[in-house]
Amino acid sequence: MLSAEDLITAWRMLPPWDKVRDARKYNGPHSVVAHPPCSRWCRLAGLVEARWGHKRGDDGGCFRAALSSVRQWGGVLEHPAYTDAWSAYDLPTPPRHGGWQRGLCGGWSCHVEQGRYGHPAKKATWLYAYNVNFLPQLRWGSIPDGESSALVSWCGNRTNKFDDRPRVGKAAASKTPDEFRDILISMARSVIK
Repeated sequence: MLSAEDLITAWRMLPPWDKVRDARKYNGPHSVVAHPPCSRWCRLAGLVEARWGHKRGDDGGCFRAALSSVRQWGGVLEHPAYTDAWSAYDLPTPPRHGGWQRGLCGGWSCHVEQGRYGHPAKKATWLYAYNVNFLPQLRWGSIPDGESSALVSWCGNRTNKFDDRPRVGKAAASKTPDEFRDILISMARSVIK
C-alpha cells in the first residue's frame, strides 16, 4: 500500500494529456488540472473569426471534454477571464473582486490575476473547481493598468492608446507561474473520492 506522500509523488509524475496525447481522450482515473485551448472562446474570438474564419466556440470539443473530465474525475479548469465558454456551458460567473462563487451545477468559479503569482502580464483567469476539498484563498482583486507595472499580454488586457508598456508574446503569455501551478495541483489533489 502506498503512503499519501508516495501517491502525491506518483500523481506529479504522470505525463500530461496535452495536444500530442489528445486530452479529449482522457478516461481517468486521476483528478485533473485542465486548460483547454482558448482562442475560440476568449475576448479576441471575434477577431479570430473575422480574420481567419474560425467559428467562436469551435474548438473541436476541447472545452467540453475538459469540463466533462473535471466533473467526472474532479479537479480544476483554467481559462481566460470573460471567456465565452462560461456562458455557453452555464458555469457560475466569478465575483470580480475575489472569492469563490458556487453554481447550481455544484462547481465553484473564481477570478484571479496570475500576475499576482509572478506572471509578467496580469493574465486575468477564471477557474472552475469541481468536487475538490480545497478551495484556496487566492490573491484576489485587480490592479488597475495605470497602477500596475505588469506587462500587457497579447490577448486582452484593456489599455489606453498611450500605454507604451511592452507586450509579452503568445508563448510567454500562455505559461503558468510555478506558484500558481502548484495551487492548481493542490486543488486537484484534494478531490473527494
